[in-house]
Amino acid sequence: MEQENKNILIVEDSATTRALIRAVVEEMDDFNIVEAGSGFEALKLLPSLNFNLIITDINMPDINGLELISFVKNNPRYNHIPLIIVSTERSEEDKKRGMALGATAYITKPFKAQELQEVIKQVII
Repeated sequence: MEQENKNILIVEDSATTRALIRAVVEEMDDFNIVEAGSGFEALKLLPSLNFNLIITDINMPDINGLELISFVKNNPRYNHIPLIIVSTERSEEDKKRGMALGATAYITKPFKAQELQEVIKQVII
C-alpha cells in the first residue's frame, strides 16, 4: 500500500523565506507543501486538507503566528496538528509564549537547514 503524502502548511509573509523553508522541507521527503502568505490566508486553507504540520512565522500582517497557533490549538478539528515556529524573535519571552500556546518547537532565524529538518523528523516522521 502506498504511503499517503504528508501535508505541510508553511505560513510566512516573506516570499523569500517561504521559498527557503519549502526547499529545506522538499530535500527531506515527498511532502505535499501548501503555502500561505499570512495568518488569515492560513486560516482559509486549514479546512482544505488534513495537515500533518504547520510551520509558521510570528510577525505577519493581519493574523500573526501566535494568534494562528492559539486558533489551531483551541479548535478541536485542528488541535492535533503540530506547529513549528520559525521566527526572528529571539527573546526567551517570545519562545515561552509560543510554546505556552501549544507550539511543538521554536526555531530562530536565520536557521540551518539541518536544524529545521531534525525538528520536522522529530515531529512527523
